[in-house]
Amino acid sequence: MPGDRSEGERPDTATEIFVAHRNLLFTVAYELLGLAADAEDVLQETWLRWAGVDLGTVLDKRAYLVKITTRQALGRLRTLGRRKESYIGPWLPEPLLTTPDVAEDVELADSVSMAMLLVLETLTPTERAVFVLREVFELEYDEIAEAVDKTPAAVRQIAHRARAHVAARRPREVVSPAETRGALEAFKRAIETGNLQGLLDILAPDVVLLADGGGIRVAAPEPLVGADAVAGLLRRSDAPAPELVQINGYPALVFRRDGEIETVMAARVENGLITGLYAVRNPEKLSRVEHETPVSR
Repeated sequence: MPGDRSEGERPDTATEIFVAHRNLLFTVAYELLGLAADAEDVLQETWLRWAGVDLGTVLDKRAYLVKITTRQALGRLRTLGRRKESYIGPWLPEPLLTTPDVAEDVELADSVSMAMLLVLETLTPTERAVFVLREVFELEYDEIAEAVDKTPAAVRQIAHRARAHVAARRPREVVSPAETRGALEAFKRAIETGNLQGLLDILAPDVVLLADGGGIRVAAPEPLVGADAVAGLLRRSDAPAPELVQINGYPALVFRRDGEIETVMAARVENGLITGLYAVRNPEKLSRVEHETPVSR
């Protein structure tokens, strides 16, 4: 990675450009994969390829780096799909502790939110790449075409199909982090006091709870549906008092036991009610919650 190269004008220039775009490239890879460790591996592969490029032939350095990153991520995404097939229980994206400025960019926060990443999981790898590059990072169709090895005309069709698919599965309006915080604060108070009615008041009647234990920690093996079922489970749980933090651009809850993170719980909020709860308990997915991870677009 940058910093390991010998001195000289060419390596320095390559390093400076790569470092300047590193957070953007990580975000592209993470939005395509949903896993930080895999995204970091993609960045390593991107750097190795970038280091061998003749910079004099590259007009748009940002677009070129995004193209390399996308191609590497697509290869990994197909492999990841096979890993998910044998995963024990529901699979959730790896949560990231994000910096406060992410919440200020509502579109960026929405694009890396747990709820949106789960919607992206329902797309094919190519649809996911086209949607992310067009809707989040605003690349031109011809630039995306190079990244996914399609014609610009085909990319336009894929983008249209992906937009319709996502629109049918996401909330009609982007919910602000402030609204999510209000709902989670009410949810947190109800959990801490064991107030069943308080839980029922903040949970949507058809709320869905997904819990990812990865076969390592105890977690519901199937989605739990309905306010009564979810509230009953939470009220019976011996989970410690949660703290409110910023996860994937939105407020979320972290549960610690004996100082160690046991669960990260993110939420999807619509019309002031919690419609989705995403509890990540797999310890292999909790390493990015202790320290902030910069994301950008």
